[in-house]
Amino acid sequence: MAAKDLEPITREELSQPLMRLVPVVVMLAVMWVVAIVDVPLGGDLDRFGIRPRRVSGLDGIVFGPFLHNGFGHLIANTLPFLILGAAIAIGSVRRWLTVTVIIALISGLGVWLFSDGNTVTVGASGLVFGYLAYLVTRGIFARKVSYLVGGLLALFVYGGILWGLVPHPGISWSGHVFGAVGGVLAAAVVHRPRAEEPAGI
Repeated sequence: MAAKDLEPITREELSQPLMRLVPVVVMLAVMWVVAIVDVPLGGDLDRFGIRPRRVSGLDGIVFGPFLHNGFGHLIANTLPFLILGAAIAIGSVRRWLTVTVIIALISGLGVWLFSDGNTVTVGASGLVFGYLAYLVTRGIFARKVSYLVGGLLALFVYGGILWGLVPHPGISWSGHVFGAVGGVLAAAVVHRPRAEEPAGI
């Protein structure tokens, strides 16, 4: 077997994976812009969050992840959303978008169906829990060792947020629980096993 000179990585090849992170950054930037705009409005935009079991509250499934109950809430979600979202998007933007939509729908519908009727739920934490659940379980459905290792790493770094699955006053545990359910479902849908595909790395 003959040796072959390794060709240097071009700037275009290096930038391609980074460009896949742009949608994640843009979505996060929108959250921050909305939070800043909401300051002079006195938090009035939060009314567009999810209102359980009201038809008028269904649009909160779309708007809710972009709204936060103050900057402390947004800051708490920023880093895990960025890192976990980037871990998904760097492989495929289309995959990240599919996973995000599935998680947002399952998490949002779970909140709408099961949360206290006198509440309005906002925040991206449902997505964060969903991203973590997706990363932890996708290796099982894809039967890829690299995914399993990546999932264990994500669990080691962010596994502490799983305490959010336990009900706490003022925290939408249903959004967290159904976000995690959405993440598992997304992994099953995106990485459903195919008979002709062997297990890989």
